[in-house]
Amino acid sequence: MTDLTLYRNIGIFAHVDAGKTTTTERILKLTGKIHKLGEVHDGESTMDFMDQESERGITIQSAATSCFWKDHRFNVIDTPGHVDFTIEVYRSLKVLDGGVGVFCGSGGVEPQSETNWRYANESEVARIIFVNKLDRLGADFYRVVKQIKDVLAANPLVMVLPIGTEDQLKGVVDLLTRKAWVWDESGDPMNYELQDVPADMVDQVEEYREMLVESAVEQDDDLMEKYLEGEEPSIEDLKRCIRTGTIKLDFFPTYCGSAFKNKGMQLILDAIVDYLPNPTEVEPQPEVDLEGNETGGLAIVDPAAPLRALAFKIMDDRFGALTFIRIYSGTMNKGDTVLNTFTGKTERIGRIVEMHADSRQELTSAQAGDIVAVVGMKNVQTGHTLCDPKKPATLEPMVFPDPVIAIAIAPRDKAAVEKMGIALSKMVAEDPSFYVETDEESGETILKGMGELHLDIKIDILKRTHGVDVSVGKPQVAYRETITQRIEDSYTHKKQTGGSGQFGKIDYTIEPGEPGSGYQFESVVVGGNVPKEYWPAIDKGFRNSMEKGVLAGFPCLDVKVTLKDGAFHAVDSSAVAFEIAAKGAYRQSIPKAGPQLIEPIMKVDVFTPEDHVGDVIGDLNRRRGMIKSQEAGPTGVRIKSEAPLAEMFGYIGDLRTMTSGRGQFSMEFSHYLPCPKNVAEEVIKEVLERNK
Repeated sequence: MTDLTLYRNIGIFAHVDAGKTTTTERILKLTGKIHKLGEVHDGESTMDFMDQESERGITIQSAATSCFWKDHRFNVIDTPGHVDFTIEVYRSLKVLDGGVGVFCGSGGVEPQSETNWRYANESEVARIIFVNKLDRLGADFYRVVKQIKDVLAANPLVMVLPIGTEDQLKGVVDLLTRKAWVWDESGDPMNYELQDVPADMVDQVEEYREMLVESAVEQDDDLMEKYLEGEEPSIEDLKRCIRTGTIKLDFFPTYCGSAFKNKGMQLILDAIVDYLPNPTEVEPQPEVDLEGNETGGLAIVDPAAPLRALAFKIMDDRFGALTFIRIYSGTMNKGDTVLNTFTGKTERIGRIVEMHADSRQELTSAQAGDIVAVVGMKNVQTGHTLCDPKKPATLEPMVFPDPVIAIAIAPRDKAAVEKMGIALSKMVAEDPSFYVETDEESGETILKGMGELHLDIKIDILKRTHGVDVSVGKPQVAYRETITQRIEDSYTHKKQTGGSGQFGKIDYTIEPGEPGSGYQFESVVVGGNVPKEYWPAIDKGFRNSMEKGVLAGFPCLDVKVTLKDGAFHAVDSSAVAFEIAAKGAYRQSIPKAGPQLIEPIMKVDVFTPEDHVGDVIGDLNRRRGMIKSQEAGPTGVRIKSEAPLAEMFGYIGDLRTMTSGRGQFSMEFSHYLPCPKNVAEEVIKEVLERNK
């Protein structure tokens, strides 16, 4: 059996460009997993193996790998930093026990670091902090530490101090041991010396060490008492206290250095071993029933317990579909049959592999605490629970935000139609925040995603990975029409063509219905002027006509039709005649009932730093938005508003510009409201020109 106390399941997360992937590369190099270092800015890193990642220099998918340091096994997940891919960070944090938050020494706490930090807080993941890129111009370790306190409302526990800054960065002082780690300029992480603290730093080191010791001993009352009586705690005792406080999220041990120049990395690996929790030290996952209610059961981390595992990522590669799984309890063997509680079906475990970025190693079994990939699972999707068929239980599923933007695409030739369908179904399985649907009205394929970059990358993947060339349309708004006035009217349909003709007369009222009521039909005819068997035909005639409004051909909503009276002919009347009469009545009366264009209104939730609130509100007002509320939090202000979808295209770019990249927003459909006259005229004109 493997000793679970030697496991560390960790993720590395940060803002775009803070150096997460480079940090992961260095961890792999130091732990002997790779021999040649690949650089992100040369497009050669091990972890960013997608073409789109190498080209843009950003991480899109979270890559998984495992390595060893001082007899401890690390399962490492490198996550993306870009806001459109937060879903990747969110689902990785969900299955990790600890994390390394990387911050740029000159950029400091950037917006995406805030989102990731918020996710990590929600998932209650213990973290250590690494302030990277201290060799860069304008880097300042102390400023970043202050920002972590002010912006993230977090409590950084400073463990090391930098020796020199910018291009003078030589190494770091370890405050616990009062030893200076000094690297030479060769760039080899192993070329370092342990020296005494530089003379000009002695006072500063003592001041910071005292703060470190005071924070640590608060975790142990006995140690605290001895310390107050003047007894210096041992380094072992301090490490034990720091570990306790880190796991309880009371503080976050904070390190610094330069991953690119290989300075300070060993201390981070030691800190992962010393302070981050092993799988048995994390709160066990609660089990829920199929309705999502907690059962009171827990997935205890124990290889002998019934199997409980969560699929947290699906990836398609040249060997087939890979399902990444975190095993919470029990053991999974090759050839086992497991139950997917979401589908209620069983699946056989084929090949189990341990991933190292995009290469792999076959395993015969995996156990509680492991993160592995299974090849060729058919019906498992992100967030599904796999468990022992004899003792079923579901783990708390993941909740994904709804997409905020949609575009229409069409394959450029007939041959690509089938290929596109297969490619899109694979892409939907890989990414739960990406939706595909067919527009009933136009027959177009609509892609929906988390932002413009998100959809941009998806189209790029369609073209390059799957070889499907598509043309991309403009984002579109689903307008509708309605009426504003009540009208009483009468319509007679009469046609004589020799033999039996057609005859149907109806008297009716058409009036605006309640918002959201759609189309309603009622008959109050008494006596036999319009026989009952013709009512459904009249209803059908009106209902079908509602699909095309009279202004610009958009569907007509919230209309109530009441049949009052009419007349029929014993020979010439028929269901068809009355259906045609209803269609004629619609064409005759709707233009008189004050038709009006209505547009979708979205609930918009914007998160912005305090100093940009005025700009954001001014901009929302310009977009015809209505501000509903403002709530101030420790890291910024949440503005809730309602705004027309038509005005919100391109909003994420404008919001990032206004807030120096720190604002975020989410948007969902709320209801329909009448368009202002000038907007309606513009839309109608555009539609009429398009249909010419």
